[in-house]
Amino acid sequence: MSPRAVPGKPSAETAPIVQAAAATEPTPLEPLAVRLRVRRSKKGDRKGHFDDFDLAVEPATTILDALLQIRRRHDPSLVIRYSCMHASCGTCGVRVNGREVLGCDTRIANLPVEKPIKVEPLANQRPVADLATDMVDFYARFEAVGMPRTRAAEVGGDVEPPESIKTFSRFENCIECGLCLSACPIARMNRSYLGPAALAAAARVFEEPRSRELGPVLSLAAERDSVWGCHDALECTAVCPSAVDPAMAILGIRRRIAVDRVKRLFGADPSSARR
Repeated sequence: MSPRAVPGKPSAETAPIVQAAAATEPTPLEPLAVRLRVRRSKKGDRKGHFDDFDLAVEPATTILDALLQIRRRHDPSLVIRYSCMHASCGTCGVRVNGREVLGCDTRIANLPVEKPIKVEPLANQRPVADLATDMVDFYARFEAVGMPRTRAAEVGGDVEPPESIKTFSRFENCIECGLCLSACPIARMNRSYLGPAALAAAARVFEEPRSRELGPVLSLAAERDSVWGCHDALECTAVCPSAVDPAMAILGIRRRIAVDRVKRLFGADPSSARR
């Protein structure tokens, strides 16, 4: 006969089960005490300054989470750029401790917190305010090489899209975040340099010309401020969050230009040919 259960207390039969359940409950994680040192500047403020913010964050907190916490609890005037929150749109690019990253994809727990975490806007772009930059010049470089950011995909004639979709679309790997341009030491010294993202886009045009004349793109890529301006620092590839590898793309264009010039010596005009 089992012992009589006392109200409010587990019986002898159920006590081990209750204890086992209690043992499996996760213990709350200790918050991290961090200090973010954020670059601040407004329109007309050329020098700018840094503001320190002391925060208590969870281990999974990202840089973007922390910046939004600053806006909510400390300073609503902080200007930042963000959108998707999951490393797809590329709008939350910043420099953290001098390195280009996506704010939504960089956890504070993976950074040294013994000293302030420095957050700055991307370099080599027009400043707007605080951590936001104007990307208009960056996007213009894509148009220069004749590559729109979204292109219609080539789909076999026997393939029909689902009822809810009018047509198929292809999205390139590059998310136009601008991290590569910010990290590029040549773009810092030469404002006319076409930049790694645009040159990687040019390489994609060569790979998939889509009935496009390649001569103008090849001529643009061969200019002084294009592939020959690159000094092979490889910083663009190191910071790219989408594995586009702009440095390898630039090397590929160089090889193509070299082959084009050799063929021209023998009377051919390969630059106008379509692949």
